Amino acid sequence: MTDPGASMPLWTVMPFAALLLSIAVLPLIASHWWHDNRNKARVAILFGIPAVVIVLAYDARALGHTALEYVAFVSLLGSLFAISGGVRVSGSLAGTPLSNTAILALGAVLANLVGTTGASMLLIRPYLRANRRRSSKVHLVVFFIFIVANCGGLLTPLGDPPLFLGFLQGVPFQWTLGLWKPWLAVVGTLLVLFNLYDQYRFHREDLESPEDLDEAVERHAPLRFEGTHNLPLLLGVIATVLSSGLVVYPRFGESAGLLYQTLTMGLLAAISLRTTPKRIREGNEFSWHPFIEVAVLFAAIFAAMIPALSVLRTQGTALGVTHPWQFFWATGSLSAVLDNAPTYLAFLSMAQHLPDEIAGTTHAALSGIACGAVFFGALTYIGNGPNFMVKAIAEHAGVKMPSFFGYLTWSLSILLPIFAVVTFAFFR
Repeated sequence: MTDPGASMPLWTVMPFAALLLSIAVLPLIASHWWHDNRNKARVAILFGIPAVVIVLAYDARALGHTALEYVAFVSLLGSLFAISGGVRVSGSLAGTPLSNTAILALGAVLANLVGTTGASMLLIRPYLRANRRRSSKVHLVVFFIFIVANCGGLLTPLGDPPLFLGFLQGVPFQWTLGLWKPWLAVVGTLLVLFNLYDQYRFHREDLESPEDLDEAVERHAPLRFEGTHNLPLLLGVIATVLSSGLVVYPRFGESAGLLYQTLTMGLLAAISLRTTPKRIREGNEFSWHPFIEVAVLFAAIFAAMIPALSVLRTQGTALGVTHPWQFFWATGSLSAVLDNAPTYLAFLSMAQHLPDEIAGTTHAALSGIACGAVFFGALTYIGNGPNFMVKAIAEHAGVKMPSFFGYLTWSLSILLPIFAVVTFAFFR
């Protein structure tokens, strides 16, 4: 995000704080009202417009640049959502602890090839169908968000938006592969914890179920893949993201790559919507409701977070962040409540006064920034784009997901101890 020309005072973050509080509290006190996307839009307008007015008063250029970033964000999510919704795994997987762990492990690897959003959209529906006979499903989706929608995508710039921004800032494409040790530590630990807990829940459900749960979940039809013509379209989306930075057209300036990306992704999504038989999307219970929810809320989030990022950029040096573990926790903590991509860039700019090794900062500091942005995005529903999307799809499928604070209880109790161990192991 462009550094605003004028420093914004601390009070300008009030619309952002109020918006976050609304997202956290309204589902608790008015869940039926909050379910309607029109009401989410009302809340987004209520806090988004004051934020826009504030930013216009200080630096309109920041608002224009953020608008471009939002269009890029929505075009990427929308194209991946539309195309992946046309790929159906018919038949069923076995919803056993071992099978579920294998799906999450596959998602952690796949996230580095098609991004956390692409992997999440491809796997969440067959994952939920595999566990349709399970009565306890919340932990299944929570760990899916932890692993597939966030922590898995650390190893390539394709995995998560902040890493791709780092690539555009000069970080070598293969550099993130060197983060395989913290990736393996976090993903491996989460997979083990998930398997143990899922086995515990599975055993309890088996005892409480009138039928043999082992036989019930193993009773599944052979797998068949439909809509596979969408897979090359998914690869086309990734190729578009990679090539958009190479598009230069002086008449459009910095928006040339964005225009190319938006039009190309829109075309790929249109091809998918046009060529995929209706029965496949109906079999996936495809609905635009989850995407609209994300698009509406993040429109306000993108606008309201501009002052927060401005305060961070202009006053961030007062934080005294110089050591790798400090970059890990500072980047991560703010990535949980701000979008992790601009947060990554903010701390990257703060670290560039350190000895020059990679993209203007040290290897150790950059490692802390990258891992913090990716890992801590799992702490809240708004930490990373796919989180809200997965939540919405799960709720549409009948899973009663935790509230904002309920999810935070899960994430803090499971992830923070893991991150503490990672700090001592890799960022001291």
